[in-house]
Amino acid sequence: MIRLHVPQPLSAGAAVLPTLDQSRYLTQVMRLKAGDALLVFNGADGEWRCSIAEALKKGVVLKAEEQVRPQTTVPDVHLLIAVVKKSALEFAVEKATELGAARIGLVTTRRTQGDRVRMDRLEAIAVESAEQTGRLDVPAIDLPVKLETLLDGWDGSRRLMFCDETGGEPAMTAMAAAGGGPWAILIGPEGGFAPEERERLRALPFTTAVSLGPRVLRADTAATAALTLWQAAVGDWER
Repeated sequence: MIRLHVPQPLSAGAAVLPTLDQSRYLTQVMRLKAGDALLVFNGADGEWRCSIAEALKKGVVLKAEEQVRPQTTVPDVHLLIAVVKKSALEFAVEKATELGAARIGLVTTRRTQGDRVRMDRLEAIAVESAEQTGRLDVPAIDLPVKLETLLDGWDGSRRLMFCDETGGEPAMTAMAAAGGGPWAILIGPEGGFAPEERERLRALPFTTAVSLGPRVLRADTAATAALTLWQAAVGDWER
C-alpha cells in the first residue's frame, strides 16, 4: 500500500492535506480516487490508514481512519559524514535512512572537496526512503558543520565510532565490546582525515577507532558498511 509522510497531527477522523506534489502523485501517477486507502505517518503518531475524502484540482484531502501501527523509534545512532560529491552524498543519505539512522549530520574537514549541498534535495531523499522502507519517522539532516566545532561541542555520553582508513579494531569486535547506548558514526572525505584530525579523534575519551576492512572504501560505501556493522553488533538487527 502507498505510504506518505506528512507533517500534520494524526488522529481518528482528522483531515490530512498532502502537498500539491503528493496529491498529484496520488491521483495522476497512482490513479487513486475518492474512497481509496493509503498509509500515512508523521514521525510522532504512528502509522494511520487514511482514505481519500476529496480529490480536488487544488489537491487531495485525506481522512484518517485508524491507527495500524503505534509509533516506534529507531536505534539512537547518528551518521556523521563529510560533505562529498552530490551523487555519493545522496546515496549515503538514502542508505542511512534505510538502515535506521536516527539523524544525519554533514561535516566539513580539512580535505573536504564536496559540491554545494542542497539540503532540500537530501531531505526529499530521506522522506522518500522512509516511505519506501516502512520506518515511522524521517531522520533529521543537519547543516554542514566544521569537524573542530562538532568535537568542541560534543556530548560525551554519546560514543563516537571513528571509521579510520589507516586502521583500528575490526568494527564488529569493537562494537560488541563497547556495547549499546547512544552512538554516532563518523565517515571522512574521499581524501581521508588529515593527520591532526586523526590524532585528535583518537585521543578523545568517547571515541572508538575502527577498521572497515582491508580495502579503502568510498565515503558512501563506508557509511553504508559502518551502519550495517553497527546495526548487526549493537543495533536492532541483533534483536
